[in-house]
Amino acid sequence: MRFDGKVAIVTGAAQGIGAAYAEGLLREGASVVVADLNAEVGQETADKLAAEHEGRVAFVQVDVASQESTLAMAAACVERFGGIDLLVNNAAIYGAMEFDLLVTVDWDYYEKFMAVNLNGALLCTRAVFGHMQARGGGAIVNQSSTAAWLYSGFYGLAKVGINGLTQQLAHELGGMGIRVNAIAPGPTDTEATRVQAGDAAAQIVKQSLAIKRMGQPEDMVGACLYLLSDEASWVTAQVLAVDGGQVFRS
Repeated sequence: MRFDGKVAIVTGAAQGIGAAYAEGLLREGASVVVADLNAEVGQETADKLAAEHEGRVAFVQVDVASQESTLAMAAACVERFGGIDLLVNNAAIYGAMEFDLLVTVDWDYYEKFMAVNLNGALLCTRAVFGHMQARGGGAIVNQSSTAAWLYSGFYGLAKVGINGLTQQLAHELGGMGIRVNAIAPGPTDTEATRVQAGDAAAQIVKQSLAIKRMGQPEDMVGACLYLLSDEASWVTAQVLAVDGGQVFRS
């Protein structure tokens, strides 16, 4: 029970990898806020998790692109559970993402996309870091992607930004006892990926992965829990690829 007595917020936790993160934290003793823009699915996920972890799960609706909404999320977490120790910035526009080039994508859409996929992680961090500091420190995990190192248009650009944000925040918050790291999943079998990749997923596995299968949401959980735990007490500003060997960097 590495997180007994700890309080965590997981954004984008209504489904997919975010829901797996929330469940993993609950299994290890944390109280968890399931935060998501989709109130219906988010509440269903929280209710399902609460059936096994009564009293340690709450749903909070949040728009991570809104400063007001992220501050309200943090306040609701503190009111319900007494503080904040851990944050997973997982929320993103992905399953319904439009495809276009950087030079032609509709500018309003691009700004909305980056407001969620990049600025959302910063706004959530700004909303919680003071509460973490008041508890003596904490840990944050940002959701990056192997798209940061591949040609992936504005989605990849947002993930490059997440990697840079991770490194900058780690230095700004390290003196407060707050560690900041990121996970970069490879192709993962979620509903959103099935919508985006379709039949091309099989070719991605065959051609680019050392381990010849798609990742599963559960494959990401161990890495996330490690980075949030005291086992990683001297690990910060790092981006950990959990990708079946899709990318390698020297």
